[in-house]
Amino acid sequence: MDTTAPLFRQIAELIEDSVVDGTLAAGDRAPSTNELADFHDINPATARRGLSLLVDSGVLEKRRGIGMFVTVGARDLIVARRREDFAANYLAPLVDEAVKLDFTRADIRHLIDAVAESRGLYR
Repeated sequence: MDTTAPLFRQIAELIEDSVVDGTLAAGDRAPSTNELADFHDINPATARRGLSLLVDSGVLEKRRGIGMFVTVGARDLIVARRREDFAANYLAPLVDEAVKLDFTRADIRHLIDAVAESRGLYR
């Protein structure tokens, strides 16, 4: 998570992470504004703004009087957006730093393979 991002964006990202990892599935009730505010010790308006981002993006839907719920297809929406942003958010900074440190392409590939293997990606 980007800890330099505004709190409301961090809240939205935490909920998105829960949708992506399956903790929150389609149809599940998302944490309420007050639950988020109490748990993270933040202003309810900040939590509300984070939830509103997710409603605006189609990840959550409001059900009057009962709360916010994960929409059908929310995981796919999040994954598609994150895949679109992946190169700019992760690869470009990695390559920029590698250039500064005089890494070769082979060095970078080796490091990526080593990290991936340590995380169980290559089985």
